Amino acid sequence: MSAEPADETYLQTAIDAVRRAGEIQRQASRGTFEIRKKGIIDLVTEVDVTVEKMVRALIAERYPGHDVLGEELGGPGDGERSRHCWICDPLDGTTNFAHGLPLYCSTIALEVDGELRVGAVYDPTRDELFTAIRGGGAFLNGDRIRVSTAATLIDSLLVTGFPYSVQEKLDEMIGLFGRFLSKARAVRRLGSAALDMCYVAAGRLDGFWEEGLNAWDIAGGVLIVQEAGGRITSLDGGPFVLRSGRIIASNGLLHDEMRAVIADYHASRK
Repeated sequence: MSAEPADETYLQTAIDAVRRAGEIQRQASRGTFEIRKKGIIDLVTEVDVTVEKMVRALIAERYPGHDVLGEELGGPGDGERSRHCWICDPLDGTTNFAHGLPLYCSTIALEVDGELRVGAVYDPTRDELFTAIRGGGAFLNGDRIRVSTAATLIDSLLVTGFPYSVQEKLDEMIGLFGRFLSKARAVRRLGSAALDMCYVAAGRLDGFWEEGLNAWDIAGGVLIVQEAGGRITSLDGGPFVLRSGRIIASNGLLHDEMRAVIADYHASRK
């Protein structure tokens, strides 16, 4: 049996994947591309599919026994699962991309036996590559990054997103957004969960919360935040479960205050 490759080797594959994705996105953004609807407001472009096919081909070439879970082409079938699963969002921020708003990225992470081992997120519009290896720190273009030191919500800049089902839960979503807006210095909604989390890791933002997410939206960002010294939990403050789609990511100092705001808001609606 061959030896398990080092995480650094896996990270290089992740970097190759997101950089190649970024080049496809850059080239496509200069021309025209097909846009379709997956839901009432949920878009998919031909770029999403092209990038995911490229990523799957790269993984199949280098690690033919590994599984891939991607937004556009799904996950492994019902047969035997690999210990290794690459989790990929080929174009996070598709709505931004489709409208020509330069705030989008590609993100990929490797899960081994259920544990995130490496993650990479690449923003081609700013040439920013965020990376992390479990136990090895988080980096932006090779320089180590750390979460912020904001200690109170009133001194913090927060970020969130709304699920594509927002119209079905509009009062709840807007209500919680407003509650945080009344407690924080400001709240942003950028349209890319992966970049939201990377910005928390880099100290540009102080905290992030969202529900209705998929594993591919956040897998890479979760590891990057953790390795930058941040904290990740479920919305109720309990252990984070990647496929639950409910998350708080913060610099750690704000985490309990954020959790309390969410808990108080939901209690007030009962």
